[in-house]
Amino acid sequence: MSEKTNKIRVRFAPSPTGFVHIGSLRTALYDYLLARQKKGSFVLRIEDTDRNRFVEGSLENLLIVLEKVNLKWDEGPFLENGKIIEKGEFGPYIQSNRLDIYKKYALELIKKEKAYYCFCSSERLDEVRRIQEVNHEPTKYDGFCRNLDKETISKNLEKKLPYVIRLAVPKEGTTKFSDLVRNEVEFENKLIDDQVLIKSDGFPTYHLAVVVDDHLMQITHIIRGEEWLSSTPKHVILYEAFGWDNPQYAHLPLILNPDKSKLSKRQGDVAVEDYLKKGFLPEALINFVALLGWNPGTEQEIFSLDELVQAFDINKIQKAGAVFDITKLEWMNSQYIKKMSVANLTAKCLPYLVEGGLVGKTTSKEEQEKITKIITVTQERLKKLSEIVDLTGFFFQQPDLNPDLLVWKKSDKEITKIRLERLLKFYDTYTERWTEKGVEENTLKLIEEEKLENGPTLWPLRVALSHLERSPGPFQLTWVLGKEETLQRIQSAIKSLS
Repeated sequence: MSEKTNKIRVRFAPSPTGFVHIGSLRTALYDYLLARQKKGSFVLRIEDTDRNRFVEGSLENLLIVLEKVNLKWDEGPFLENGKIIEKGEFGPYIQSNRLDIYKKYALELIKKEKAYYCFCSSERLDEVRRIQEVNHEPTKYDGFCRNLDKETISKNLEKKLPYVIRLAVPKEGTTKFSDLVRNEVEFENKLIDDQVLIKSDGFPTYHLAVVVDDHLMQITHIIRGEEWLSSTPKHVILYEAFGWDNPQYAHLPLILNPDKSKLSKRQGDVAVEDYLKKGFLPEALINFVALLGWNPGTEQEIFSLDELVQAFDINKIQKAGAVFDITKLEWMNSQYIKKMSVANLTAKCLPYLVEGGLVGKTTSKEEQEKITKIITVTQERLKKLSEIVDLTGFFFQQPDLNPDLLVWKKSDKEITKIRLERLLKFYDTYTERWTEKGVEENTLKLIEEEKLENGPTLWPLRVALSHLERSPGPFQLTWVLGKEETLQRIQSAIKSLS
């Protein structure tokens, strides 16, 4: 084991059981912010001892997601050229490669009489639980094997009877610990179960593995969700049983749906991958998640990752649940989109346009120029990148036109048709350079000189070009579509009014 360090060391320790939950991202982010702010180490450890929940490929997916959101860790498994390699002096960082370590420490606890062998069958445990439920008692192990004599234990081991190793929780008194979010927390020992430490398959439970690993990896601060609060007294008891110092704990508030229920798949997306796929920018997602349970104490809402590092204060994490407001996330994402260069935004939108069948995988120079123009006039309206397909489809494929939509609210079909015919003639003979500003200035000049009025003229122009009730302005549309396409769409609109 390495020499004891004085610097802050935090760890993000997910299980490879599928997608990366938004709550897990928040935990990883707070770990990262604390480590970077205090010039400490951010460790990634994989807790894969529950083999029933293990999902093939989820570790690789986890590493890819963390890379995408730019949370760079210092130690742990890394994905390089499609292979997982480990870096750091406290490895292995994947728990299934540390089984001998856990067994060693479990046996140490037995020697200290802080843990014991339990040979109870699943049938007996089920019956104990049933009786406790009938009597409205807390469901926990009844301690049947806690005081087995050494001879019985030896015989059972010789017979190779299945067993687990359980923690011998003190029967009286209380277990207390300090939490950076909840201050002093206290549990009655009589309500704490004699937790299984080593399962019958030889694998450790979370409770033993997490304590052993956090101690050996010299973790100073444990940041995790509120759902682990009830498990913490077991961990505190384990630290005391080993004679080790407890780290500092910070239990984060739950992330809630708008109806205040716990965030779950039933009410919407909970996976980071889903939000990235929909076109939420990693920077915006990180910014939004940082504020789920932490408040900087200022009016500032938009933070870069570096600004979050500077502003983060673990002591300002709130106790109350944090509501996941998708509208707020969309607003925040739109702020990041508006700040992007057109070139960068175009590159990020292109895969969505390809997937939506609006453009091919390869595009001509003219198509590229048109796409860039489309992005330019749509940028202000985008809340997430995936919206680019619905917002711009009419540029590529004309939707059906409802003639009634062409008519301005204070106009009629006859006037609308006359106005469009006048515009058609004007644009057909237009000889100046076809630019947004040029077309706009000259069109407005025409409207003023011939007293055509803006509403009855510009509304049908915009609808004729977009076929939609809502779209970019008419002169943005003429610029994107070009003269030829503009004339063709106005002609089609006139025909629909006949």
